[in-house]
Amino acid sequence: MQRIKFMVKVFLNEPLWFKLLITITFLTSIILSSSSFSNYAYMQSFSKLAAAIFFLTYGLKIRRNFKKAIILYVCTTICIYLSIASIF
Repeated sequence: MQRIKFMVKVFLNEPLWFKLLITITFLTSIILSSSSFSNYAYMQSFSKLAAAIFFLTYGLKIRRNFKKAIILYVCTTICIYLSIASIF
């Protein structure tokens, strides 16, 4: 429980643009990947792009920790690939 409180406290100390970007991309990714939009390939593609932006933003934020940043960059690359593949 203390770890969660610490993570929330760190998130709240971030600049406003970072909080908005993370929140919007996270919610967009969740909402557009729901079953309501499963018939629309472009919505699914946009959902994966929002997830890629989310991972890239956190990857840039923690780029001092090389291993974790590489993992997030790989997740970004996978999301971009899946986004392109879902259109075709």
